[in-house]
Amino acid sequence: MKYHKGFPALLASMLLVPSTSALAKVSQEEASQLGNALTCTGAIATGNDAGTIPAYSGKWLGKPEHVDYELNVGQPLVDPYKDDKPLYVIDGQNFNDYADKLTPGQIAMFKQYPETFKMPIYPGRRDFRYPDEVCVAIKKNAVDAELIDDGFGFSGYKGGAPFPIPDLSQPMQIYANQTFPHRPYTYSTTRDVADVSSTGSIAWARTINKGLDMTNHPDEVGKPMEGVMAYSFVSSILPTRKKGSATVTSEPVNFARGKRLAWTYNPGTRRVRQLPEYGFDTPLTGTSGKLTLDSDRLMNGSPERYEWKAFERREMYIPANAYRVHQDDVTYDALLTKNHANPDFMRYELRRVWVLEGNLKDEYRHKYGKRVMYIDEDTWHAIASDFYDTRGELVQYAYINYYYAFDAKAYEAGSSFYHDLKSGGYVGYNLFQERGVAPILNKGNFTANNFTPAALRRLSH
Repeated sequence: MKYHKGFPALLASMLLVPSTSALAKVSQEEASQLGNALTCTGAIATGNDAGTIPAYSGKWLGKPEHVDYELNVGQPLVDPYKDDKPLYVIDGQNFNDYADKLTPGQIAMFKQYPETFKMPIYPGRRDFRYPDEVCVAIKKNAVDAELIDDGFGFSGYKGGAPFPIPDLSQPMQIYANQTFPHRPYTYSTTRDVADVSSTGSIAWARTINKGLDMTNHPDEVGKPMEGVMAYSFVSSILPTRKKGSATVTSEPVNFARGKRLAWTYNPGTRRVRQLPEYGFDTPLTGTSGKLTLDSDRLMNGSPERYEWKAFERREMYIPANAYRVHQDDVTYDALLTKNHANPDFMRYELRRVWVLEGNLKDEYRHKYGKRVMYIDEDTWHAIASDFYDTRGELVQYAYINYYYAFDAKAYEAGSSFYHDLKSGGYVGYNLFQERGVAPILNKGNFTANNFTPAALRRLSH
């Protein structure tokens, strides 16, 4: 695909205005911008006027030629940008100069840790693309997909963002995009979780995680959106008191027509039972309540407890092309420094993001009264989030280090960090640097039968 190099300012401003159609669909004429003035996911293909955001190149699909990497086996990550150096560093002394492109949570981190919290800013890189069949499905979604069931679902196609040219008056379109981006369809990983206290001491958890995403299965891409979205399996290794406990879940594509189902296995009783509810603000294993089940990937599951508002895309500094932090020479001792992870391993770029805000409805309870997500326009993944308590106080800043997975020809959520702004502690989540094996992606070795109550019962034999 070729993209316009001289994108006129007037056309650029037009693209920043959401479709005003009463329906979610856009016209064929609007959709024709995908793969031209817009990338296939709906991002603006050109850079910004200042030259600080580059034009999209999409020159690499899967593994770049200069990278030595074996696919689908969990090889530790290789950085295709290893020779890049930071352009500048935002720190506790100069962050006010960049405040218009920082989240409230980032600003709070600079104020709370002025001597140590830093954001190294690297050259922007927009070089990876999605497979053609994914772009075809996204373009079909643009002209056919509509929100249904009060925004809990949509009529469209599997494989990628349902609303690449969103209507901001319908914020559930943005929610659907960040819920259904193109991502790996199978994964298997051993995940370390570090609960780092304000003193720097660490309580560890470790889990085995496996999953099957039916909306991105190669045999399903382009088919109507229906049925089960994804299956997952989680088994605890650490702490010792939880060793052997396991949970399987299935997730619907539409929470108005289905619900998240979960079964758990207790090795003490050797029994499998169905959980009455699994999600929302249920504490996430190994995080001492600092993470909720629905804050994995910053937001997941049913959106029902919040009223959602969408805001126009803006330029922000976010983690991007996060290969360095995931390499196997990164030790936990070096990475998990007091109060926040070691900034020397991070890579931030100036990118355009969509902003999605959820405010807790009066009739529901949740740990978070408000959550604001910053969603990368190139990928539709939520990269950073600010969390507020029910009194409106900012209490947590979190971010995810995403990287383009050569195995999957898609972006994958890597190590993430959730900072408790009240206690000074944080959680390092989805760590695998010392495991010797990175997540094994798109091996295609799972079916739905791997994620059933019967599969849990087999653990007792």
